[in-house]
Amino acid sequence: MGAIQYNGYRFVPEYSVIQKKGVIHVYNGDQFIEDIHFDFLGNFPEHDQIEELVNHYCKQHKI
Repeated sequence: MGAIQYNGYRFVPEYSVIQKKGVIHVYNGDQFIEDIHFDFLGNFPEHDQIEELVNHYCKQHKI
């Protein structure tokens, strides 16, 4: 699962299969902005879950 680019922002997902926890690192250009933490079920987070988190972030921050 690679980074998602949107409107100058980059969203980089990272996750732990053992802990069932993930984070999406948010960057504006090369500048780190913040992390979005999430939990997931199964062997890895679903791509739809990552997209939904990114879409929610973009709407919330009017990106």
